[in-house]
Amino acid sequence: MDARTAPLLWMPRVGAAPAQPLPLDGNLRDRRQRPWRDLRISLTDRCNFRCSYCMPRSRFGPGHRFLPQARLLNFEEIAQVARQALALGVRTLRLTGGEPLLRRDLPRLIGQLSRLRTLDGTPPDLALTTNGSLLAGQAQALRDAGLNRLTVSLDALDDAVFQRMNDVGFPVAEVLRGLEVAQRAGFERIKVNMVVRRGVNDGEALPLAEHFRATHGRGVVLRFIEFMDAGCHNGWKLDEVLPSAELRARIAARWPLQPLPATRGGETAERWRYADGGGEIGFISSVSHAFCGDCTRARLTAEGQLYTCLFAAHGHDLRPLLRAADSSETLLRQRLAEIWAGRSDAYSEQRERLRALRPQRADMHVLGG
Repeated sequence: MDARTAPLLWMPRVGAAPAQPLPLDGNLRDRRQRPWRDLRISLTDRCNFRCSYCMPRSRFGPGHRFLPQARLLNFEEIAQVARQALALGVRTLRLTGGEPLLRRDLPRLIGQLSRLRTLDGTPPDLALTTNGSLLAGQAQALRDAGLNRLTVSLDALDDAVFQRMNDVGFPVAEVLRGLEVAQRAGFERIKVNMVVRRGVNDGEALPLAEHFRATHGRGVVLRFIEFMDAGCHNGWKLDEVLPSAELRARIAARWPLQPLPATRGGETAERWRYADGGGEIGFISSVSHAFCGDCTRARLTAEGQLYTCLFAAHGHDLRPLLRAADSSETLLRQRLAEIWAGRSDAYSEQRERLRALRPQRADMHVLGG
């Protein structure tokens, strides 16, 4: 029996009624009846920025030891996990880091993933999130290899603020140039993410909104992300969180906004449009408006740990299974199904209680956001 002919896995439940069959297809659900639709794949734990909300220099300075190459999943192993995730109903594959453009020969992996198929026989929605620092030199190769969508992190338009945010003195002009090159390469709908911290860079929200309003005809959508308590080293404080509702009111006072419907289930961003036709913006509100109830995402780290929540303390190690001499795609699919079926994560809904326990959560640069 191979992965294509194994429709069910029997999952024993200790002390319960006889086990029920676990679907090994798109009908798979977790304990809260959420389907699995998105897999985020971290390609490296390395990054060339030291943003304080992700990899603060105080923790990730010159002496920090990153994963050795031998610990990283190779492209074939990544493709194996992706193939079986797609067989379980996943539709979107998002490549992350660290900074994913630091991974060598990335177009080869994108080519492998773009040739995979979802349950309905279509290619997966293949996306990538980057800080944009290396985008100008790689955008065309990424597009040619089959990458569908891009998300670029950009936390300020003012160069001095941006350089303070990335903490390596990298100029904002080079990220903007990368966006222009990506548009010329054929990326038609690019998302730009701004992590907003009250008192740090919230003054840049309106300038960024104005900038991308002016270029909305070229398909750039700006999204504002509340500062989250991901990991244990980013100095998160509740008073630095600017709730999306407050920020949206600031923007609407300048340019009236109208709500837009979600494009699909499990979408993290609430969508809005400018009433005057100036384009679209989004708000990701994990702190003030938890969206655990319809979360459809899992995260694969660069060394093969599968996490079912951005705020989880521990993952599930897939590397021994991937590298075992007697492993098979059937066993891999079964293991992935077991992990998802056992999932009950809802950190953002329970943030106050869970934070009091001081859990050792995995860092953002490991999970890829």
